[in-house]
Amino acid sequence: MTTRLLVLQPSEVDPPERLGDWLTDAGAQLMGCRPAVDGVPESLDGVDGVVCMGGEMGAHDDADHPWLAGLQWLLAGAVARRLPVLGVCLGGQLLAAATGGAVRRAADGPEAGTLLIAKRDAAARDPLFAQLPLTPDVIQFHHDEIHRLPPGATLLASSPRHANQAFRVGTAGYGLQFHIETSPATVLSWARRDAAGAFPAWQLDADHLEQVHADIAEAWRPLATRFVALAAGELAPAGDRVALPLLGH
Repeated sequence: MTTRLLVLQPSEVDPPERLGDWLTDAGAQLMGCRPAVDGVPESLDGVDGVVCMGGEMGAHDDADHPWLAGLQWLLAGAVARRLPVLGVCLGGQLLAAATGGAVRRAADGPEAGTLLIAKRDAAARDPLFAQLPLTPDVIQFHHDEIHRLPPGATLLASSPRHANQAFRVGTAGYGLQFHIETSPATVLSWARRDAAGAFPAWQLDADHLEQVHADIAEAWRPLATRFVALAAGELAPAGDRVALPLLGH
């Protein structure tokens, strides 16, 4: 049977790009949805897993983007049904907020550039994160932060500046504060849009971006493959069994 993944894309500036390719190469069928254009799906019937990408809006910008509340409802429902979820940057923030965590403007200002994160001890027992390198490369570009994890969530990765870089909620809901999906061209486009100039200029060198993206692919493409296996029922989920809070919207 084909593994069907619903891919939610809140913004045109953050397409699935290489992550979409990795998921497809692993055998998944991707069902794309742009909530601002298509609306939020009313049901998860026929869906084996959910991926939610990033965007320039904040997780609580419902006044300007009223569909954000619907995304939180959908992500909370996916976790409650034990469907595998992978939230990237804004997607990770929405997942945290949807399941009882808290998102705010980053206390230390925006984080941007090619950086490392560090696995926490709990990652060694996680079906997706166990095989990652100890300090994998990622792309950072966020002005908000997940400052409190959902109740019962497991912290999987941190960095000195932002503690909550990756987490798992329930058995198979994964939130990432960072990006793994980009191409060098996308990073350059973000840097051009960034009025704060948060990206270090030397990190925008073409050779540097090519090398970092090669390192990201080496570390994170296998995780995307494991996510498809998790959605297909070929990989056992984590053993956590925690009560999930109701969505507060």
